[in-house]
Amino acid sequence: MSPPVVSCPTCGAAVSWTAENRWKPFCSERCKLIDLGQWATEKYRVPVETVPDEAPEPDTGPGQSQ
Repeated sequence: MSPPVVSCPTCGAAVSWTAENRWKPFCSERCKLIDLGQWATEKYRVPVETVPDEAPEPDTGPGQSQ
């Protein structure tokens, strides 16, 4: 059985998914570093669901004034 082949996320080259391929899923160190640079410069972002800001009520126990 032949190893699976995937596309490099950076350049699209065919990459064999084997233990010997130290850059997988990238085809080379260059493509891996390009991808890292994209994350570092915030060109890639993980979408975040915004939640309304619900501030807790201040603790106004006995002896404390507002």
